[in-house]
Amino acid sequence: VQLQASGGGLVKPGDSLRLSCTASIRIFSMDDMGWYRQAPGGERELVASITTKITTGGNANYADSVKGRFTISRDNSKNTVYLQMNNLEPEDTAAYFCRGHKGPRIYWGQGTLVTVSS
Repeated sequence: VQLQASGGGLVKPGDSLRLSCTASIRIFSMDDMGWYRQAPGGERELVASITTKITTGGNANYADSVKGRFTISRDNSKNTVYLQMNNLEPEDTAAYFCRGHKGPRIYWGQGTLVTVSS
């Protein structure tokens, strides 16, 4: 399973970005997918996750720090999970990683860098 993340960039505080994570398999075969981030010198932390199975899909979970600003969504037809990030803050600066969970297996995509700076 391969996960291809994209959409990072350099933005100003208050701007928006949308990250995309496209899987090499049907995402509804996954249990869930999510976005994690790791700031320089920090640990990798959960940003948001969403269940992706057809029967239970669509349940989202967010870190407190991004609630109300970030939205995770999925498009089964494109095998893609999105992270819409609004009202970005300098504290959101980090490498963002896509993660897939399928049974006992965890899959990671490469990081995409988000830098929020004036």
